[in-house]
Amino acid sequence: MCGLLGFLTADAATTEVVDQVYDALHCQRHRGPDEKGTWHDDHMIFGFNRLSIIDIEQSHQPLRWGPADNPQRYAMTFNGEIYNYLELREQLAAEHGAEFPEGKIFATDGDGESIVAAFHFWGPEAVRKLRGMFAFAIWDTEKQELFLARDPFGIKPLFYATGPGGTAFASEKKSVLELLSPLGLSDELDPRALEHYTVLQYVPEPESLHKNIRRLESGTYATVRVGAQPSATRYFRPDFRVRPFAEGAAQARYAEISAALEDSVAKHMRADVTVGSFLSGGIDSTAIAALAMRHNPKLITFTTGFEREGYSEVDVAAESAELIGARHIVKVVSPAEFAAAIPEIVWYLDDPVADPALVPLYFVAKEARKHVKVVLSGEGADELFGGYTIYREPLSLKPFEYLPAGVRKLVGKLGDRIPDGKRGKSLLQRGSLTLEDRYYGNARSFNDAQLRSVLREFRPEWTHQDVTAPIYAQSTGWDPIARMQHLDLFTWLRGDILVKADKMTMANSLELRVPFLDNEVMRVAQGLPYDQKITRETSKYALRQALDGIVPDHVLNRAKLGFPVPLRHWLRGTELYDWAESQIAESQTDHLLNKQAVLQMLRDHKAGVSDHSRRLWTLLVFMVWHGIFVEDRIKPEIQEPTYPVSL
Repeated sequence: MCGLLGFLTADAATTEVVDQVYDALHCQRHRGPDEKGTWHDDHMIFGFNRLSIIDIEQSHQPLRWGPADNPQRYAMTFNGEIYNYLELREQLAAEHGAEFPEGKIFATDGDGESIVAAFHFWGPEAVRKLRGMFAFAIWDTEKQELFLARDPFGIKPLFYATGPGGTAFASEKKSVLELLSPLGLSDELDPRALEHYTVLQYVPEPESLHKNIRRLESGTYATVRVGAQPSATRYFRPDFRVRPFAEGAAQARYAEISAALEDSVAKHMRADVTVGSFLSGGIDSTAIAALAMRHNPKLITFTTGFEREGYSEVDVAAESAELIGARHIVKVVSPAEFAAAIPEIVWYLDDPVADPALVPLYFVAKEARKHVKVVLSGEGADELFGGYTIYREPLSLKPFEYLPAGVRKLVGKLGDRIPDGKRGKSLLQRGSLTLEDRYYGNARSFNDAQLRSVLREFRPEWTHQDVTAPIYAQSTGWDPIARMQHLDLFTWLRGDILVKADKMTMANSLELRVPFLDNEVMRVAQGLPYDQKITRETSKYALRQALDGIVPDHVLNRAKLGFPVPLRHWLRGTELYDWAESQIAESQTDHLLNKQAVLQMLRDHKAGVSDHSRRLWTLLVFMVWHGIFVEDRIKPEIQEPTYPVSL
C-alpha cells in the first residue's frame, strides 16, 4: 500500500525534470512513510512512497525485474496488494521456472514481482488474473513502452496528465499538479466537472476538477509510447444479467456465497503486520470481522459515532464485537473536532467529495492507526448484493410502466404542480420518467432550478446522462435492479465510497482492504434474481441467508445506519452555522457560484424553511477545496507521518 509517481518524458530529457518529480513525492508522503525510492533512465522517472505490509525487509520499489537474458528489462511501481500472489508465483514458477537459472524467477517474497512476471509472460491479460486492489506502472526498457493498470473496481486511484512535455501519473492528484508546468499544461478548472460534482456529490471518472488531469478508469489498462497519448482498454465488464436458481438449489447458492467470502477474507488477511477491522452496526462489516476472527483470534475492531442520539451505532457495534470475541475500540467525534479537521480532510481528498461520512471515517482511521497498520472493511456489499433501499423503487414504480408515454408525461406535469414537501409529488415525478432519466445513483441533491440559482455557468446540456448514458448502454435488456447495481458500480462506488475509503485511510498511513470487492465474490454475486436481492421486507436477501450462523442474530436482519453525520442539525446550530457563514463570505468563488444565493440557502435552512444540508455541504466542501487548491487562501496544517514502520 503506497504512493506511486512517474514521468515519461517526450524528449529523452529526464535530467531536466528529475528533481521536480522527486520533489512532488512529498505531496503523497502520507501514503508511504516507511521508505522513499526513486529511479530513472533517459525517458522514464519513477518515484515511490512505501507503506511496508508484505515482505517488509525486501520488495523495495521502484522494482526491477526481467527474464534470464535481460534481468533489468522492467521497472515497476505498484500501489495496492495482490491477494493471490502466492498462487501466481507458484503458477509462474511451474510454467516458466526452467527458463531461469536454478529455476529462480523471483528475488523477493513479495507480491510486486508476481505482477511484473505475469505481465512479461501473459501480457496485458495478466491483469485479469490478479485478485486484489492495485494501480501500477510498468516501464519496458526494451520496447520503450509504459503500461498502466487499475483494479476492476477502482479501489486504488491513478491520476495522469499528458502534454507536450510527456505524461505524468501518480496516486495523488496533488503530485500531478506539481508537474503540470514541465508537461506544458495549465491548471485550468473544468466547468463541466464542477457541474457534475454539484449534481452527483463527487467528480465522476475519468474527470477531475482540473481540465488537464484525468483518471485512468477502474477496470482499465493503458499503454503509453514516448511522445504519444495514452491508449486505454477496458478489461473489466461485469454482467448482472439474472441467472435463475434451479429448483431446490437455493441453499447451495448461499453456501457458494459464504465460501467465496470466507476465501476472500482469508486472502485479505495475508500480511506481515497486524490486521484489524472496521465495525459498524450493519451486516457487511460484521461479516468481515467475524470471518477475520477465524484467522486472527486477537482481532481489534474499530467504530465511530457522535454523541447525538440517532447518529451512532457504537452500542450495536460493541455488542457485535463482544459476541464475536473481538477487542473493540470506539472513537466519538465532537462537533469541534469535525469542523477543525475539514480543511485537512479536503486537502487529502484531491477533488471534493460531498459525503459527510468521510469525516468520521477519517477519525476512526486515525484511531485505528495507533493500533494496526491494516484494516478490513465492508465496502461493496450493497452494490454487489443489492443493499440500497432505492433498489426497491422499480417495484413501487412498476404500474407506471403500463401507461402510454403521453400519459406518463401528464402524470409528471401533475407532480410538478404539487407543492414541495407534499406527499406524492416525488412518486408522480419519478414514475413519469424512464429508469435512465430518473436514476443516477444515491446522491440527488440539486434539481435544475436550484442549480441555476447557484451556478454562474449552469449548462442544462451538462446532465447526469453525460456520465450515466454510456453505462446504461451496456445493460440494455437487463432487469432494472441489475441495471441500477451496474450503474452504481461505475458511479457511486468508485466516485464516492472507494474514494473516501482510500483517501481517509491513507491520510493516516493506514491500509484499508475490502474483501467484498473480490473477483470470486463478484462472480457469485452476479446474476442473482432480484428477489434474492430485494424483497419488501429486506435487502441483500441472499447475502443474509449466506451469513446466517456467521453474523450475530441481532445484526443479521438489521438495517444499516453506517456512519451518519448530524449535519442537518449542526448547520442550523452553533456547531457549524457560523463556520458555514464565514466560508461563504471568505470564498473567492464569485465567478463560479452565486454566493448570495448560497447564503440565502443557509439562512433558509437555519430558519427551517427547507432542509438544504446536503446541498449546502456540497457547495461548502467545494469552497474549501477552491480555497486550498486555487486561491491558496486556506493552508491546512499537514503533519509529517510519524508512525512506526510496523505494528
